[in-house]
Amino acid sequence: MAEDSLDALAQEVAELIINAKKLVVFTGAGISTESGIPDFRSPGGIWSRFDPDDFTYQKFVSDPESRRKQWRMLGEGHLTTLAEPNLAHYAVAELDEMGRLDCVITQNIDHLHQKAGVPAGKVFELHGNMQQAVCLGCGQLYPFEQIKLRLDKGEEIPDCEACHGMLKPNAVLFGEQLPYDVLTEASNRSSGCDLFIVIGSTLVVYPAAYMPIYAVQAGARLVIVNLSSTPMDREADVLINAKAGETMTRIVERVRGMVK
Repeated sequence: MAEDSLDALAQEVAELIINAKKLVVFTGAGISTESGIPDFRSPGGIWSRFDPDDFTYQKFVSDPESRRKQWRMLGEGHLTTLAEPNLAHYAVAELDEMGRLDCVITQNIDHLHQKAGVPAGKVFELHGNMQQAVCLGCGQLYPFEQIKLRLDKGEEIPDCEACHGMLKPNAVLFGEQLPYDVLTEASNRSSGCDLFIVIGSTLVVYPAAYMPIYAVQAGARLVIVNLSSTPMDREADVLINAKAGETMTRIVERVRGMVK
């Protein structure tokens, strides 16, 4: 995208933010690939090295080999301990610092919005969070750093230290229901906003992809920042096919200049 074109679009989005009363930011894998987290579906992504059929909830709880494969993938640390926020995450956090952000709704499980400074109460994680493991027996929660130490020592399928029940990453697996309270609140926030900004999502995974639909149906303006096309492109007031970090940095710079 040409520099002057991106600058003009960034200015347009900044003006929408300044005039908005309730801004909801919705993020997908495309914001976190710039932090080194591999996209699940893209060439060279996680599903090119692991079979997604091994990552269903039903298979995880019934097949020890499936659990072994999943813990091996998590032991690599890319989704949990190694990644740091990038410019896009910090730009969203700055919008919150300026009082411009109602909330973040995210498909990501990497905790990077909170790491960047967005308060946990303003981040609605539709697919859970990889920062913890949960015992399916007694409900005990374990920080992932604690589990990773056990994996690094050669433990292949960690169990609960309290009851020896089955541990599962505290993220939503295929075939598992999304957390009801989070989904309900995210739906309400989407329907109640007047500006909805999508960053780094192709909007093809449901029910998460209903969020911008709810927003548009309620009359909100829609901005999409994504490298590839989405099913909602025609509904967008502003469409930017560029990288998240550079785009959001330019947008927030303009917002900052307008509020001084």
